[in-house]
Amino acid sequence: MEVLHAIIEKAEHNYSAYVEEVDGVGGIGDTIEDVKKSLEEGLVVLKEACIDFGDPVPEPLQEEYRIVFRLDAKSFLQMYCKIFTKSALERMTGINQKQLWHYAKGLSKPRPAQLQKIERALHQLGEELLSIEL
Repeated sequence: MEVLHAIIEKAEHNYSAYVEEVDGVGGIGDTIEDVKKSLEEGLVVLKEACIDFGDPVPEPLQEEYRIVFRLDAKSFLQMYCKIFTKSALERMTGINQKQLWHYAKGLSKPRPAQLQKIERALHQLGEELLSIEL
């Protein structure tokens, strides 16, 4: 299965996204969920248009694929601020709340080591949640 990397960026009034491996397709939306949906639809439209017009389908779209979405720390923290409090993120990551607030406001950018702490904590939480049955 092909892995596509979609980059989501915050613009002044919305979000935009593009896929690193596929030229000519992007997405836009008011929220991250909107931009993800827009991008996914754009990939389907591109593939269908290539087939309809007899053009070659971009190689990454010729087989099944999954999309990995990459966000900057500011966008992530803004997106999930109603789900994760700064206090909870501090407990999960070991990064103090004030620093997390700075990242969320865009006042500073986290170093790669800090980004790894956040990502590792989120993946660990995801694994724990996937192991639960109700």
